Amino acid sequence: MFKKLFGKKEHVEHLLAPINGQVINIENVPDPVFSGKLMGDGIAILPEEGVVVSPIDAEVIQVFPTKHALGLRTKHGIELLIHIGLDTVNLKGEGFEVHVAEGKSVKAGDKLVTFDIEFLKSKVPSIITPIIIMNGELVEKLEKTNISQANSNETTIMSVHLK
Repeated sequence: MFKKLFGKKEHVEHLLAPINGQVINIENVPDPVFSGKLMGDGIAILPEEGVVVSPIDAEVIQVFPTKHALGLRTKHGIELLIHIGLDTVNLKGEGFEVHVAEGKSVKAGDKLVTFDIEFLKSKVPSIITPIIIMNGELVEKLEKTNISQANSNETTIMSVHLK
């Protein structure tokens, strides 16, 4: 109430789909770490192609040596994890190509990672790709899309209302 009385404006971060595919509720991801929100809340996408782009203007804060996941931080401090597939860490980078480096600034739509989708499908239990907010303590409210199909760099998949 105090914020509203004195005009402090709420800030909302809108995250676009980083990949084309079917939107999956995070609770339905077949991995208890993600479905149980042990790393944070978010959404997942079942990819239709092997191109991952940045969902928002951000800084790349982590590129896993195994190339299967990366972390981003928005200018307002939201930290995201994009984790391509389940158990993909065991591939030790095979089938992935990273197009960014830690410390680099990226714009929404910039290519982050490409991967061989057919190779991954043959090697891991699922190619579902969770997009997780790692620092939920900054989040006042998280609105998730209710649509079933996401288009990369077009569909807003989450709106993050900051505290």
